[in-house]
Amino acid sequence: MAIKHLKPPKGSITETTEKKILISDYMTTNLITFSPDQLIVNVMDILIKHNISGGPVVNEKNELLGMVSERDCMKQISESRYFNMPLPDTTVDNYMATDVDTLDKNMTIFDAANIFHSTGRKRFPIVEGGRLIGQISRRDIVKAALEL
Repeated sequence: MAIKHLKPPKGSITETTEKKILISDYMTTNLITFSPDQLIVNVMDILIKHNISGGPVVNEKNELLGMVSERDCMKQISESRYFNMPLPDTTVDNYMATDVDTLDKNMTIFDAANIFHSTGRKRFPIVEGGRLIGQISRRDIVKAALEL
């Protein structure tokens, strides 16, 4: 597993802006999380019910293990249909992404916007002291920009 903490480049807005508009001001802290032993069918149901496209996978200590998304669910659906089988009792740990990048809560929304643009990601988890403390999405960044 590779959880990487992304940082803004030297001389970036985060380092030079007097009035910082930080990720911590806009990140979501009341997250829907998933466990590695949760059934992928259950995840699909939760994604649909809460109108979200994915979320973090954590252990009992709230340590980030990976991310699971609609794309991961689509993989399960396509594999089961290929073999003309019903959706099996497959768990999240079989499909979640474990190569996860995180952002620092003290990064500005401007540096975060640059990272979102360059990576094409929809969301980044925010980890502090090894524990998940929030998540920032592209929508959060757009909302922050509108409030400027």
